Amino acid sequence: MNTNARQYGDLATQLITESRRSTSTDTLLKYNDVLVRSIIREQRQLETILEASLSKVPPNNIDPQKHPDILLYQTMISRNKRCLLAYHNHRLERLKDLFWTVGGALPLLLSTSSATPGGQPGVDVRSKLSPHEVDFLRSYSASLLTFRSGVLATEEVDLFAPISRPPKDLHVQVRVIRDCGVIQTEVGALDFKKGQRTLVRRGDVEHLIVQGYLEEV
Repeated sequence: MNTNARQYGDLATQLITESRRSTSTDTLLKYNDVLVRSIIREQRQLETILEASLSKVPPNNIDPQKHPDILLYQTMISRNKRCLLAYHNHRLERLKDLFWTVGGALPLLLSTSSATPGGQPGVDVRSKLSPHEVDFLRSYSASLLTFRSGVLATEEVDLFAPISRPPKDLHVQVRVIRDCGVIQTEVGALDFKKGQRTLVRRGDVEHLIVQGYLEEV
């Protein structure tokens, strides 16, 4: 017996197992391009086999009881497709979580060292993404910025602010934890230097608080 034999559908199962491991460890695993491409090749093989089986059956006269192989191939193709969609949807949801974790700061998220959903620094997110996932994040960020500058332009609402603790005041006293350079605020440009304390409009610096540059005092 060949112990290296592999059944159709095994690769898709590996992909779902990887997504479950990512969820259980609360980490973003590297995009498995090799496995995804292997499943796509398997899909093409199954489609070729299915077409060959269908060519032997009169049109509109397919009886599942007489042709169980056709039903089997259709089921395997459908299952592989669902697994591929579930894997990619799972990753996109995690990317959106990471995006909001850093307060919508896409350059920070795609930098060499970024934050995790748990707020732990030092994770190289960019190296774990496929080119299409990077494009998704850029499009997602651009859409949100367009929405914020349009629909919310006249509202006292910060789209990228956290909602765990709703703000009570429009202004907040902050202390600079890390130098973040000159920031344009409602009262003009402010140069935030480490150790400095200042009273600013919350909406102007909320994203810096989320990213860990400022600390509310």
